[in-house]
Amino acid sequence: MDRRSAMGQITAGAALIASMPQLASADGAVSAQTIFRARGIYGSRVAALADAVKKGDFAAVAAEKNAFILFNSGAYPGAKNKALAKKAVEQTNDVFKAIRAQDKKALSTAYAAYISTNEIAPMPIVDVKDGQGFGGDSDYRARTNAG
Repeated sequence: MDRRSAMGQITAGAALIASMPQLASADGAVSAQTIFRARGIYGSRVAALADAVKKGDFAAVAAEKNAFILFNSGAYPGAKNKALAKKAVEQTNDVFKAIRAQDKKALSTAYAAYISTNEIAPMPIVDVKDGQGFGGDSDYRARTNAG
């Protein structure tokens, strides 16, 4: 086999490999840190709605719909958390069902159940005089009350 035919075969093999569908190689980026990040960022946004729920401010709660969605998907990733994610989605649906019905009592009940079941708490307020609240600019707590 001469050099020209060898290069032709190598080129043909490379073209064949390049034309084949690629396998998914994403890792999903699921780790304890990504779960903490979702719970911290989106959980805090959901927890901050407590006053709006007490007042019956349906528009304020509805405006944070994405926080509920992102919390559910980020705090319960993957197949092993499927049951927990399903329960969280059902409870989110109960919250928005109460909003559509303009039922203040149902909203309060559904929100309290969601907060309790998913163990959502607001980020603590950290005073810089008492110490550092975060480790760096990439920390999800940076530029928040916990920072």
